[in-house]
Amino acid sequence: MDPDAVPAGTVREEYENLTDLVRKYRFAYYQQDEPLVSDAEFDELFRRLEEIEALHPELVANDSPTQEVGGEVSAAFAAVEHLQRMYSLEDVFSLAELEAWITKAEAGVSKLGDTAQLTWLTELKIDGLAVSLLYRDGKLVRAATRGDGTTGEDITHNVLTIKEIPTELTGTGFPSEVEIRGEVFIPSKAFAEFNEALIEAGKAPLANPRNAAAGSIRQKDPAETAKRPLRMFVHGIGAREGLETLSQSQTYAVLEQWGLPVSPYFEVLGGLPEVLAFIKRYGEQRHTLMHEIDGIVVKIDDFATQRALGYTSRVPRWAVAYKYPPEEVHTKLLDIQVQVGRTGRVTPFGVLEPVKVAGSTVARATLHNQDVVKAKGVLIGDVVVLRKAGDVIPEIVGPVMALRTGREDELREFVMPAECPSCGTELAPSKEGDIDIRCPNSRSCPIQLTERVAHLAGRGAFDIEALGGEAAVALTDPAEPRPGPLVSESGLFSLTAADLEHVRILREKRSKGVGTGVFELVPYFWTKATAKTPSKPTATTAKLLAELEKAKAQPLWRVLVALSIRHVGPRASRALATAFGTMDGIRNASEEDLAHVDGVGPTIAAALKEWFAEAWHVEIIDHWAAAGVRMEDERDQSMPRTLEGLTLVVTGSLPNFSRDEAKEAILIRGGKAAGSVSKNTSYVVAGESAGTKLDKAEQLGIPVLDEDGFRELLANGPAPAAEAAPTPTSTESEEAAE
Repeated sequence: MDPDAVPAGTVREEYENLTDLVRKYRFAYYQQDEPLVSDAEFDELFRRLEEIEALHPELVANDSPTQEVGGEVSAAFAAVEHLQRMYSLEDVFSLAELEAWITKAEAGVSKLGDTAQLTWLTELKIDGLAVSLLYRDGKLVRAATRGDGTTGEDITHNVLTIKEIPTELTGTGFPSEVEIRGEVFIPSKAFAEFNEALIEAGKAPLANPRNAAAGSIRQKDPAETAKRPLRMFVHGIGAREGLETLSQSQTYAVLEQWGLPVSPYFEVLGGLPEVLAFIKRYGEQRHTLMHEIDGIVVKIDDFATQRALGYTSRVPRWAVAYKYPPEEVHTKLLDIQVQVGRTGRVTPFGVLEPVKVAGSTVARATLHNQDVVKAKGVLIGDVVVLRKAGDVIPEIVGPVMALRTGREDELREFVMPAECPSCGTELAPSKEGDIDIRCPNSRSCPIQLTERVAHLAGRGAFDIEALGGEAAVALTDPAEPRPGPLVSESGLFSLTAADLEHVRILREKRSKGVGTGVFELVPYFWTKATAKTPSKPTATTAKLLAELEKAKAQPLWRVLVALSIRHVGPRASRALATAFGTMDGIRNASEEDLAHVDGVGPTIAAALKEWFAEAWHVEIIDHWAAAGVRMEDERDQSMPRTLEGLTLVVTGSLPNFSRDEAKEAILIRGGKAAGSVSKNTSYVVAGESAGTKLDKAEQLGIPVLDEDGFRELLANGPAPAAEAAPTPTSTESEEAAE
């Protein structure tokens, strides 16, 4: 079919526009390290391009982006040819697509007459920069970017600054000439620390680890590259002479023997169910790993089968990349506003054009404080990079600078307000040198009261399900003619059904299930009175009063959390309750005694003394105590201190202990309940779905207990439990020590 037969202004026009866009975005991504769109948006455009080409193959030209591997070669670096071509990978975006790809690959192997069971090398897809290392006679002579797959950029001097890349291979058996392929990246923790340092220095943070790694490796001055915390994992091999290995996994073992850094995150699996389990496991753990990942790579392990299946013009037929749902997108920053928290801290947040990221629609994101806004360099009206990692609060990473050109008149700077948006009080730092701006009117500021009431009802405090955010607003609304019944949280446990009769909440009127844009005040805890029926309490009222009564019996540490004392969270509250046992004991303790409690320290101790010095704070405690709230823990003096001096970490789900119950059991026996595993950890108690904490315990050789072992430890101390705990073999101990 003649390409001219495709009607102009329809498919042909869309195809030409898509081709231009993909080339433009690819150039910005690979050559300028300044992506103009998110990875998810680029993938969507690229897939649409592939769809059009599949339906209209007559449009496909030799220089179509779908026929190319990656980027072009920058003029800033010398061009070098790879001895063997570096390919890209085919991407799939759903488990159904992955299953279809594996089925197709298995069918291709069957056609070759090979009926042997396939095994799949499955590994993490590092979000970094693909690099090829060329060794001659064991010495590193050249490093290059992937470029267009055939020709890359010479980055040898910059790669030499990465300490773990050997300039000379160790061991024996390496070919006279060999190309090693891998990924240069910046570890997640190092990236966060590097960005924090940039912000403190008043500089804009780097957008993400991938762009940071690419930009770092392309610095013209190697001394600048050396300042960046770059690392590399090798994951493949190109041209080689005389290296006879049968599989990818066998090659990894050889590369490791030569002193090259091989990723610890790979497994050889027997089929689709195991591959899917691997994807699920690392999808849950992806934010606890050493580096950022954006997917999982699945390869046929056997080299002979790889060679038989071969390549398309762009990708191997024996490997695929499954991409996790995107966690980074681009959207427009419509405005920057501020919110006041329960301790008076005033925090800027971005109002965004709603966008879907990490499985949820996001319309606002934190910006922490005015210094962070300035350091990130964002302006109202910018197109920004938005990141949401799993359950983490959405964060604006920074602006897409390249999209500002020609739009300067639409942009404006954020100015921090001088007065509290809730009560009009002048804002100020709580102390000299404090970055955060606060509303000092903590007692009477309406929004602070609302936030404190919502907080004290949370699961980590009194755990009052019927007192959610909307109810907290209704109970504390100061608006006339009928303000909410709470002018302080001190009155919470004295509420009656009659107190709730006139509580109102602003709700949108709806017509046949659709919002009308008109709002009205409606009853919250009582029914609406009519000419025929009087108002009466709802089931929500009964539930709230019952839960308030139940909450009075919560342990002391939860009461402490509920008081919204600055810096005093669950960990410090547990430690204080264990050390003093009563609210009066904590209140009357000296600052020095408070600071000496493990997990407290001088900052928290000072915050406690400052809080108790306010008369209205003490009124809250007195009113709660008068209403029956428990202010001391019952202590079983006969409880043996079997865990004195021991540090335990509880991870996963135990059949007969909640996480809080397990920690409580540790603390009352004199032990320390830590949140992370370190060399100072005495034992790890591991239940179902224990995750990375269990992995780290095994790496460090720390004894791991199941629930039975934990009970034994609680009852009798470390000696019998140590016998029950698995002891690492000598080999495991040596590996952990390394």
